[in-house]
Amino acid sequence: MAVHEHSPRHVGFRRPSLRRQGTARPAGGAEAVSVSAVGSYAFAGLRLVTGFVFLWAFLDKAFGLGYATPSGKGWIDGGSPTKGFLGGVAAGPMESTFHSWAGDTWVDWLFMAGLLAVGVALVAGVMLRPAALAGTLMMAFMWVAEWPPARHLSDGSPSMSTNPFVDYHLVYAVVLIVLAVVGAGVTWGLGKVWARLPLVNRNPWLR
Repeated sequence: MAVHEHSPRHVGFRRPSLRRQGTARPAGGAEAVSVSAVGSYAFAGLRLVTGFVFLWAFLDKAFGLGYATPSGKGWIDGGSPTKGFLGGVAAGPMESTFHSWAGDTWVDWLFMAGLLAVGVALVAGVMLRPAALAGTLMMAFMWVAEWPPARHLSDGSPSMSTNPFVDYHLVYAVVLIVLAVVGAGVTWGLGKVWARLPLVNRNPWLR
């Protein structure tokens, strides 16, 4: 939103001038306000769809909705949301480490809690800074697990990597950081209400 500076008040009587009043608004004021409004709505929309990505991943893995997780193999059915992914890691410096983590209870709980917390925070428009930190760490681990720099897997077969550095995990991480920096929780979210809470006022990192 454009902010217009007002001229200082002068003591004494001044004759009103219609010409001055008619030209007081800067020429680009309306356009600036419009661009600012469009930007806030665009970031709010980006926040919501990104939040839905995390929430849907949680719901599908938890209840086996038949998309990435087959029906009957959800977390509530005794399935592991991390065993298949981490157990299938076939490249990178942490391959053996991820294999040892695959299916561990603490890894499953940490992963699912992260998906749920980041998704709820983004959809609600609160705690975007902690969500950006947690989400970026998750995306970093998943990037290392897939290891895009590798041209070949550990068994010698082609990795089918299309880019040695940037993949969708990094894109998600950048989106999370940007949403936190611009304070995207104000529009279509509870960001303003959240920021007024005494706890959040004392701890700005919770915004």
